[in-house]
Amino acid sequence: MKTYAIAGTGNRGLLMYGKMIHTVFCDEARIVGLFDPNKKRCAYAQAQLSMDIPIFDDFEAMLDAVRPDVVIITTVDCFHAEYIKRAFAMGCDVICEKPLAITAGMCRAIQAAEREYGRKVTVTFNCRFMPFFVKLKEFMRQNAVGRVLHVDFEWMLDTDHGADYFRRWHRRLDNSGGLLVHKATHHFDVINWLIEQEPVDVSANGTLQMYGKNGAFRSERCTGCAHRGRCAFAYPEPTETVRKMYFEAEAEDGYFRDRCVFAEEIDIYDSMSLSVGYSQNAILTYSLIAHSPHEGWRMSISGTEGRLEAEAHYSGLDADDPLDHVRVFNRAGERMSVDVKKQEGGHGGSDERMLRMILCGGADPLNQGAGSHEGVMSAIIGIAANISIAENRRVSVAELLCE
Repeated sequence: MKTYAIAGTGNRGLLMYGKMIHTVFCDEARIVGLFDPNKKRCAYAQAQLSMDIPIFDDFEAMLDAVRPDVVIITTVDCFHAEYIKRAFAMGCDVICEKPLAITAGMCRAIQAAEREYGRKVTVTFNCRFMPFFVKLKEFMRQNAVGRVLHVDFEWMLDTDHGADYFRRWHRRLDNSGGLLVHKATHHFDVINWLIEQEPVDVSANGTLQMYGKNGAFRSERCTGCAHRGRCAFAYPEPTETVRKMYFEAEAEDGYFRDRCVFAEEIDIYDSMSLSVGYSQNAILTYSLIAHSPHEGWRMSISGTEGRLEAEAHYSGLDADDPLDHVRVFNRAGERMSVDVKKQEGGHGGSDERMLRMILCGGADPLNQGAGSHEGVMSAIIGIAANISIAENRRVSVAELLCE
């Protein structure tokens, strides 16, 4: 049985990795340490899992004391590379939440550290395990569209989910890389995985038009805000878990879970689009907005032999439909429609499926597992997009990854 330590005991670290390992996968894995600079949050995670698990506010002290086989990193994105290298240096492999990194330099440093220490990082892309995306992968493996020529992918975040990124640490580019890295790395990875090509260059546009300085009024946070009664983005009453994990832990580090979405410090984009050129000449056009009245996505993949169209809805428009839908058209005028039943569980049931493969191993016929290369190839699209927006130019992937 392998042993695991968790670095970062926030929502993802506790609820996804901590509780799933402690309950569902307790016969295959054991948590031996919890690390978080916020002592109160770490103690709450310990109480939710087991008081027998030691807690630490010093990363090296934890690794030295409990000697885990693997470290699970669920910290703020900008610290992923640092903790990966430190875990490698202590003889541990790593499971890292997406995105793997938020700058090209961090990507290069992680891959160099893998080579130096002979360790391995696994990147958790749960979209690869969602039943609907699995069905799309099966179609692509069956050569349903032939050689891929063009992909169009539109992702819409509603003003519940989307606005939340502007309350939290994600709202600063130097923390998260913005939504083009933190959120879209999922989407870029899915495309890379589906079409089995690698990104070559990126051109992007991004604006901040709904949140940040665009608000008519603002405060430091929703709690105690004089405008709360007339603000459509006021933070709702927190759940007990959120209250214990964040609100009651504020005195430790000054982090507020309910910061104002109209703060002037916000420097990430809420409206984004880009074009990606791929290694076998496919073209991706992609857009992401964080202010839609409904949430979901639409995708089309066009190739030499036909076209695949798929869409899914998570709130508002058709969200009550128990099925997701995919259509495949060929050049003989024939059409095939397939309905995929929506699944229960975290991220459409993908979290448990992903952890089962990572923790238990087994066959991987669809190449759902992802390492540092896949992590870099997804993150680098968003990283290049941020540079493209800032410098108003098309950015080559090679220029970012060649030292």
